[in-house]
Amino acid sequence: MERREFLHMLAMAGAAIGVKGCATSGTPVSQDIYAASTFGQARLMHFTDCHAQLLPIYYREPNVNLGFGSAYAKPPHLVGDALLQYADIPPNSPYAHAFSHLDFVEAARRYGKVGGFSHLQTLIKRLRSEAGPGNSLLLDGGDTWQGSGTANWTQGRDMVDACNLLGVDAMTGHWEFTYKDTGVAANIEAFGGVFVAQNILLKEEALFMGVPAFDEDSGHAFQPYVLRETGGRLIAVIGQAFPYTPIANPSRFIPDWTFGIRSGELQQLINQIRQQHRVDAIVLLSHNGLDVDLKLASVVSGLDVILGGHTHDGVPLPVMVNNQGGKTLVTNAGSNGKFLAVLDLDFGDNGIRDYRYRLLPVFSNLLDPDPEMEAYIAKVREPWLDKLQEPLAVAEDLLYRRGNFNGTFDQVICDAQRAVGDAQIALSPGFRWGTTVLPGETVTMERVLDQTCITYPETYVRDMSGEQIKLILEDVCDNLFNPDPFYQQGGDMVRVGGLNYVCEPQAGAGKRISEMTLDDGTKIDASKNYKVAGWGTVNSKAPGPPIWDIVAEYLKDRKSTRIDRLNTPVLKGVGLNPGLADYESTS
Repeated sequence: MERREFLHMLAMAGAAIGVKGCATSGTPVSQDIYAASTFGQARLMHFTDCHAQLLPIYYREPNVNLGFGSAYAKPPHLVGDALLQYADIPPNSPYAHAFSHLDFVEAARRYGKVGGFSHLQTLIKRLRSEAGPGNSLLLDGGDTWQGSGTANWTQGRDMVDACNLLGVDAMTGHWEFTYKDTGVAANIEAFGGVFVAQNILLKEEALFMGVPAFDEDSGHAFQPYVLRETGGRLIAVIGQAFPYTPIANPSRFIPDWTFGIRSGELQQLINQIRQQHRVDAIVLLSHNGLDVDLKLASVVSGLDVILGGHTHDGVPLPVMVNNQGGKTLVTNAGSNGKFLAVLDLDFGDNGIRDYRYRLLPVFSNLLDPDPEMEAYIAKVREPWLDKLQEPLAVAEDLLYRRGNFNGTFDQVICDAQRAVGDAQIALSPGFRWGTTVLPGETVTMERVLDQTCITYPETYVRDMSGEQIKLILEDVCDNLFNPDPFYQQGGDMVRVGGLNYVCEPQAGAGKRISEMTLDDGTKIDASKNYKVAGWGTVNSKAPGPPIWDIVAEYLKDRKSTRIDRLNTPVLKGVGLNPGLADYESTS
């Protein structure tokens, strides 16, 4: 599609979305989605979960994001047409492509790739210029230093330097901590902004042993918040790192730190900030995940805004949450550099008087690459280009990951583990990061690394009993569908290969998984052992080669990504859930 035609379609779609889809204050928005007239005094720009994707990519939004109870039919648990209707997004428009999985292949070929730091930089510079000197902040919600080959090989340093070029003012973290405590310290030292995290404390024994802390008296391992004068107003930005890092990732990498949601400590900090400083707004830069942020906003008062991340939810409209202290605006800005959130604040005598929020899709073919950032990206990739561009196979179908259950790229990973390890069953973590490959494209080593690049990639093949396999599925399922958001750890269901089952998300703990069978129909016997292949073990290092080597070997041998069977479960008791679309296996 020609650029002029694309711009025209954006303008028409933007006019159709109107105030509800692009702004929530009632103030008209320009039909050029990347332009905005001056509004208020301060502009906050927010991106999150880019997972080290420096170049433009394809990224398919989920067709399964189930919500139940108080989360039913509410963001982020709306997919496809239900999401478009909620946000008044016209179907078959560039916005529909950005925010949904609908007609993904055709739309992706029509509108092109999204993201890319050189294109993101162009947009950020434009928005900063419009706001005027000293009137904007750029905030990074974390999961920035991990997710690509170059990030893994440089231990995240390529992303630190890229963020310094972007001009990031403050960030918090999650996967950043998988580079171990020493790697985190080195990257923070090189970072030009401020790393904030109020919810990470030093363990008592670590304090006693003299392990460095930001504040020995409070026990904070990192600076809990930062004050910034923006647009002539004082804004406090509090950091909220992923609270379950030592559970979701190896605790051995960060032995001296303790994490948690810490809503009580957060409330005390908010009160302290308001008592000690005449702040005009308090913003929580969060990596909790949207469901957790929504609950947190309801139990903590004094927060004006939560800029959220972790669950990769591209939610076009912010959610206003009532609490005892007033109201809190809660947002989530998607992932992979695909979106840039822009929050313009208008202040009165008593704090924020009005706001405008836009979640802007970063269409890379509409934004000229920034020359300085483009040169940096080329330089940082150059030593590994041959490895990154190594062709492995041709994609026969759309390869994607995101969704509560198996995506097609997950299935390729599971099939590779079974084939190479001669296993009956394969298990793969329910990660939400990983780029998308269109049918007919060459799957390169870079695309495999996008799906697998972690600092604990070792594989295993071992015997597990049917009872053990069920316990694993039940444990992850309880994390995903626990009715209390504070017990949800983000991520999606463990991916499986060679295994089929029925999942009833609304059943009680330990009762969600049933009717487990092998692909040939053989029922899983609780007392029998099965040969299981897996990777990404959290509690100890596995003995096998890195998962990317396993997948690369499999793809080079087959020369294609043909998937014989997608091991998605039959869902029970989900009804006509608006978080489910284009999913055949329900009962």
